Amino acid sequence: MGKGKIKKVFPGGNTAQGFFSYYQYMIEPNATRIFCIKGGPGVGKSTFMRYIGEQMVERGYDIEHHCCSSDNGSLDGVVIPAIKVALLDGTAPHVVDPKNPGAVDEIIHLGDYWQEDKLRANKEAILKSNRRVGRLFKIAYHQLAEAKTIKDELDSYYAEAINMGGVHGIIHNIAEDILEDVMEDGQLQFATEPKDRHLFATAFTPQGQTHHLETILADLEKLYFITGEASAIGSQVVGTLAKAMHIHGLDTEVYHCAFEPTAVDLVIMPALKIGIMKDIPGIDFKLQDISGLRKIKIRDLNQYLDQSVLAVYDKEIKCARERLHSALCRAIGYIAAAKAEHDIMEQYYIPAMDFEAINAKRGEILARILKYAEEFK
Repeated sequence: MGKGKIKKVFPGGNTAQGFFSYYQYMIEPNATRIFCIKGGPGVGKSTFMRYIGEQMVERGYDIEHHCCSSDNGSLDGVVIPAIKVALLDGTAPHVVDPKNPGAVDEIIHLGDYWQEDKLRANKEAILKSNRRVGRLFKIAYHQLAEAKTIKDELDSYYAEAINMGGVHGIIHNIAEDILEDVMEDGQLQFATEPKDRHLFATAFTPQGQTHHLETILADLEKLYFITGEASAIGSQVVGTLAKAMHIHGLDTEVYHCAFEPTAVDLVIMPALKIGIMKDIPGIDFKLQDISGLRKIKIRDLNQYLDQSVLAVYDKEIKCARERLHSALCRAIGYIAAAKAEHDIMEQYYIPAMDFEAINAKRGEILARILKYAEEFK
């Protein structure tokens, strides 16, 4: 068996609504096993999960890295879909507690492996650093909220200029085109209740707006790509089609906007290997980087924009874009500052940890996961 593949997503994000979580969609509640890993900063939660994921990849299993939006080098979770096993970071801000204790979920508390006296010796410094991290994130979220107000203004100009009749035509044509692929004798098949899964494909991180789209789109054969300056209308197109595909009985993976967490950037129908994606502002992404795509259908919303209306607001649009960019840059700066402060806090925990004992526990959990894998075989 060859090596498995790694898909990288974000289960939570730093958004205009503050920290927003889709953690409930990381794995289904009736999983084989969900390990909730608890412990402070620097105790090795991410390393614990990453190691087990690497071992499963080497054994040929595809895995998912659920990446941390507040630390580019850390993981919030590792999921092994084929055997329905997940390891999740269960600490703030994404608190995860067992829903079916023992039967499905269990807690691994890495706090069992620290030396309390060393942490108590640094109590005041830890409390101060923790307060500082919380304050910096609050400031970052204020900047993102300010950016949302500016974006609402910017979107309003395009909403006035767009011909929604033409946009609705695009939605209809894409839906009709996709559904033709699942029709049997002219009828849609509804054998089971369709599933929908919600995550983020991009995130505002200490290193800027980050994505791993090349891993998310890797298995697709066809992609409908929605382009155009009216970004909010693009989200409406993708979001409407995501709901339509679900209503028509298709399982969907819905990837939300890192900035506006209820808006939709991308939807994938895994069974059909088809995706619908809008052009996402602020990320470095090229369609030609996705080697497996055999067919790309581009739909440009700009053809339905009345340029004479936009010309009236040309000065306002340029000003809004500059203000939006400035607010987003400030937000990212504060997220980076929070990460730097969090790194300082980790330095109080690392010397207090018994990493040999943690590694032994990690080996024990890996052995159990491999046993679950054998049961699936």
